[in-house]
Amino acid sequence: MTQAVGTQPGSWHSRLTPEHWKILTASFLGWIFDGYETYALISVLGPALLALLPAEEHSRLPEFAGLAIGLTLLGWAAGGMIGGIVADYIGRKRMMLISILGYAAFTGLTAFSTSIAMLISLRFLTGLFMGSEWSTGNTLLAEAWPNEARPKGAGILQSGFGFGALLAAGAWYVLRPMGPDAWRWMFGLGIFPAVLVFYIRRSIDESARWVEMLKAKRWDVTEAGSSQEGKDKRPFTLVQLFGDAEGRRRVVLGLLMSLATTLGWWGVATWIPGYVGGIAKQAGLDPAYWGSVAGIVYNVGAIVGYLASGFLADAMGRRPYLGFLFIGSLVMTPVVYVWSHTVPVVLIATLVNGFFTLGGFAWFAIYLPELFATNVRATASAFVFNASRFVAFLGPIFAGVLIHALNGVSMVAIYLGSIYLLGLVVAPFVPETRGKPLPS
Repeated sequence: MTQAVGTQPGSWHSRLTPEHWKILTASFLGWIFDGYETYALISVLGPALLALLPAEEHSRLPEFAGLAIGLTLLGWAAGGMIGGIVADYIGRKRMMLISILGYAAFTGLTAFSTSIAMLISLRFLTGLFMGSEWSTGNTLLAEAWPNEARPKGAGILQSGFGFGALLAAGAWYVLRPMGPDAWRWMFGLGIFPAVLVFYIRRSIDESARWVEMLKAKRWDVTEAGSSQEGKDKRPFTLVQLFGDAEGRRRVVLGLLMSLATTLGWWGVATWIPGYVGGIAKQAGLDPAYWGSVAGIVYNVGAIVGYLASGFLADAMGRRPYLGFLFIGSLVMTPVVYVWSHTVPVVLIATLVNGFFTLGGFAWFAIYLPELFATNVRATASAFVFNASRFVAFLGPIFAGVLIHALNGVSMVAIYLGSIYLLGLVVAPFVPETRGKPLPS
């Protein structure tokens, strides 16, 4: 059962051991490469499509771009949900190893794409393995770190995505002048995460909470306990999660906020580099260069948001922090796409936008593990984090078609950005978990 806990003496990191930091390092590195792969796709998709599309199809580039991003997201959703369930059965560490090897292999293979169909198919397969890495690494950290340090550790972990995206933006800045095949090198670099598997195998242990749960046959869903506890036959976690009234309520509320966060980012924020490039072109500047700069600036803002997230969530409380994120994301969409008309101004707006729209993803890492017991924690976290992508994958596809039809991104961003209102409405109804340990 969950009980409120007092503030631990000393600083938030005073009880952390080398083992805690090793778990964070492994999870952080895995998420860095997920961030790299995601932003590499966004950065190089235009040049890749131009290289693979026949000249007469170049006018349809936004449509194909939306399709490639959307199917990556669909693969991410499917793989993430499956991986989360599997992690509750075979362990967090083992599933993390499988996911890292998978997305490293398919990212590397993307560099050899010879057609649009091959490129998009490999994006889907990469997404399958990317989706499962987050829930396993985040669950492993949440179950190991002490209560007063866990939100900060989760924020640091989540910042790995921003650092990875920043790495991709920087790599593209360096590789872009290499010519029309530079995009292949970007994907080729994605094979390096495979090396991380050797570090994980040797340096970290399986979650002690998960091992203890299996031995005790504790099949809880939330801190309220479970009628299945102590039974030899373990219920199927996803069925059990939705069969429990409180578990189902938490999943639905989390899923609505997930939909707002995810659709807002994939449907709106991913177009920022191209939009900033368009403003630069109107000013007589190099659009590719300033698009790359915008990617770097955006991810710097996101990293600040990630690193601040654990401290803000603990200081404000979980519900106020969620409301703060959704308000900021809602406001910053028109600031970027409607009210910023020069390169310096749009870059400042991009920085702040990154803090909210991408840095805001930290709430998944901080909050979801606090809602569910060890038995279903990876299943529930993966479901909330990934199920929204079965809807959100339509965002970039729909946006790509609308951008082509309306000859611009500004109004499309405003329409799709209104989804942040959904998160703002839902946030007051979720449980407040500040100061409480994880349900066991």
